[in-house]
Amino acid sequence: MSEAVALIRLSGITKTYGSGQAAFQALKGIDLAIDAGDFVAIMGPSGSGKSTAMNILGCLDTPSSGSYEFEGVKVEQLSRNERALLRRNYLGFVFQGFNLLSRTTALENVELPLIYRGEPAAARHAAARAALRQVGLEGWEHHTPAELSGGQQQRVAIARAIVTRPAVLLADEPTGNLDTHTGEEIMELISALNRDQGITVLMVTHEPDMAAHAKRVIRFVDGRVDSDRRNGEAD
Repeated sequence: MSEAVALIRLSGITKTYGSGQAAFQALKGIDLAIDAGDFVAIMGPSGSGKSTAMNILGCLDTPSSGSYEFEGVKVEQLSRNERALLRRNYLGFVFQGFNLLSRTTALENVELPLIYRGEPAAARHAAARAALRQVGLEGWEHHTPAELSGGQQQRVAIARAIVTRPAVLLADEPTGNLDTHTGEEIMELISALNRDQGITVLMVTHEPDMAAHAKRVIRFVDGRVDSDRRNGEAD
C-alpha cells in the first residue's frame, strides 16, 4: 500500500560535493518512502549523510542524481521559485539553535512566515496567538527570546513552524540545546502534533531517548540507509 500513497519518495538519491579528487559523495543512493502522518527519526554518526538528506527533503539543497517526489511531484524538476513555494506552503522547520529574532517578541517571531506569505495583519496576529496557545505559551506573546527559557524558545520556534499548518515538520536536533527534562517536554509536544494533527514529522537526532518517541527509526551510515525499522521491532 505504501507504494501508492507515499507522501515523500526518494529514489536513488545521491549527493556529491566538489569535483575531481576533491569530490565527496555524501549520499550514495538513498531509497525511502514516507507516508503522510508518519513520525520518522533519522539517526547516524557524524558524516553519515543524515543532515544532507534532511536538506534535500526540506528543499534547501538539490540531489546530484535520483528522484525526490513530494505528493507525486518531482521536486528536482521544479524551478528555484517553485521549490521555495513548496517550502513555504508545505514544510515547517525547527532547528537546534531556535533561530529566533532576538529583538522581536514571541508573537512577532511566530508571525514571520505569514508575513512572507502576505497575510493581513489581523489574520497573522490571530494565527500566531493560536499557535503559541497550542505550544503552551499563552500569556508569553510579548516576551522577547532573552526573557524566555531554552525550552520556551524552542516552543516559540515550533509555533513558528506550525503557524502555516505545514504537511511536514522537519526538526534538526530539536532537543540538542536542552536539558533532558525540557527535551522530553519538547518531544511530547512534537509527538502530540503528529498524533493529534497528523503532521508528518522528520527528525534528525543523535539521542536514542528522543528517537524512541518516533514511530520509525532510519539509521544512516556512510551515505546509505543502514537500517529502517518501526519502533518496537527488533533490529
